[in-house]
Amino acid sequence: MEVQARGKNVRISPRKVRLILQPIKGRSIDDAVAILRNVNIPVARKVEKILKSAAANAENNFQLATDDLRIKAAYADEGTRLHRFRAGPRGRAKPWTRRFSHITIIVEDRG
Repeated sequence: MEVQARGKNVRISPRKVRLILQPIKGRSIDDAVAILRNVNIPVARKVEKILKSAAANAENNFQLATDDLRIKAAYADEGTRLHRFRAGPRGRAKPWTRRFSHITIIVEDRG
């Protein structure tokens, strides 16, 4: 059975999140949490929180044991964008964009 958790509008670009999600795919929950705790990137804390949420969803809603769960899929999609302008030379405006991401983690029972 597949159970998922989703973090929406996480304030970091999807490209940076995908670097964190790549090594945890296909691993057990305990292994993935150990990997995320040893990664020295701040978004790893957010991913760990979403991973624990997926495990809690499986345990509380479907009575699955967390020891038997593994990560089936983990991906980050493009979220909303925050568009702003900064002052440029000669009275011009220089646009900049803050990217957000939607992080989805799907766990499944091994059995």
